[in-house]
Amino acid sequence: MIVGIIGGGQLARMLALAGRPLGIECIFIDPGVDVSAAGTGRHWRGEYDDQALLRRMVASADVATYEFENVPPVTIEYLAQHMTVFPGALALSCARDRLHEKSLFDRLGIPTVAYRAVGSRADLTEAVAALGLPAVLKTRRFGYDGKGQMVLRDKADLDAAWEKLSGPDLILESFVDFGRELSVIAVRGRTGDTRFYPLSENVHDRGVLASSRGRPGDPRTAQAYAYMEVLLRELDYVGVLALELFEVGDRLLANEMAPRVHNSGHWTIEGSETSQFENHLRAIVGWPLGETVSVGHTVMFNCVGHLPDPAAVLKVPGAHWHDYRKAVRPGRKVAHITARAADASGLEAATAALKAFLPGHILG
Repeated sequence: MIVGIIGGGQLARMLALAGRPLGIECIFIDPGVDVSAAGTGRHWRGEYDDQALLRRMVASADVATYEFENVPPVTIEYLAQHMTVFPGALALSCARDRLHEKSLFDRLGIPTVAYRAVGSRADLTEAVAALGLPAVLKTRRFGYDGKGQMVLRDKADLDAAWEKLSGPDLILESFVDFGRELSVIAVRGRTGDTRFYPLSENVHDRGVLASSRGRPGDPRTAQAYAYMEVLLRELDYVGVLALELFEVGDRLLANEMAPRVHNSGHWTIEGSETSQFENHLRAIVGWPLGETVSVGHTVMFNCVGHLPDPAAVLKVPGAHWHDYRKAVRPGRKVAHITARAADASGLEAATAALKAFLPGHILG
């Protein structure tokens, strides 16, 4: 079985590693020279919409998928005409555009933050008048890890934000005073069989995910699963889908979705019976899904802009090291650490020990 993947970053790498025990080989199309996934499969270097490479993928792979939302639409359109691609084009088109995404949530009755489309400086003034401040101005496309957005705290911020982000495709969202950031990850197979992972409780540092902790039995589980079930059914989804949420009082507000394996689910590699990566592959190739129950208590920490000594990290009981084989740059995710323990007290001890290797992170 051969799976073609658009993108060759760490998510593609972890998909390929999960596929090896299953006998699944992966092919990556990515313009990078030394991509993270290199060495875990076949890397075909070229642009994501390179027609010659896409034709090769059609001829070589049994099914195609992607590791990020900002795939050129023409790429998925071409592949879908000639082979099976999961997740489908509908999910991708919604997730690529924050306005389309919020509109989808509204239509499905999934609560979200208040928002307004912004296409001009006058629109921004009107949107601020409607929503109030503070608020967050975002690009509708291509933003991730805190990029492509600015927090507006008073009217004096509007000109600077417009100058930096100006364009016809912006969205203003109300600033949410949330208690927790959560995410729910689910997987749906070709036959409609669906499995849900325990909720992840997430902590961000300057817009970048710092930690995710699995929360089996969280009191918001049923509410989050209900939102996800509606989305999966509406999108006729196949593969892993992630939905990011804000907990505000006793409510959950949808922030955004990701039609792919997700950073907040990395803890499932050691912390679940079947990881999100293995289940995504099982789903898209049409194999039975694996169980998603937790194995112990688990937390994941991103290593952003620095690479700790793995030998020192692995001295911590229950610690697991994942190196993405990427050059270290400020703000770049280059590895992650997972800690797993039999009980909550053991996990807290491991977390305390790992703090020494995670400068600048907020540890959950």
